[in-house]
Amino acid sequence: MSDFFSWHDSDLILNCHIQANAKSTEIIGLHGNAVKIRIAALPSQGKANVALVTHLATEFGVRKNQVSLLSGHTNKRKRFKIDQPQKIPSPLSTLIKIK
Repeated sequence: MSDFFSWHDSDLILNCHIQANAKSTEIIGLHGNAVKIRIAALPSQGKANVALVTHLATEFGVRKNQVSLLSGHTNKRKRFKIDQPQKIPSPLSTLIKIK
């Protein structure tokens, strides 16, 4: 069940499945071994990646510079590192506890 995330000290590593060009931007829940996130931005010229970083920063209560895209820059499957998350978004709060 916890294949979609891991902790590296106090930093959260999150595997994500992205649906770009959606009607809204939101965390949906689990999609296999990843968190499904809908993003309203288009997947061109890095627009969706920028929107994802902004959204994840807001959802996890951190600054944008505390969210790093580790892999999947041009793929639906992405891996993010969130430095010292301050909160866990409600769709994931029963699955992840802050370290």
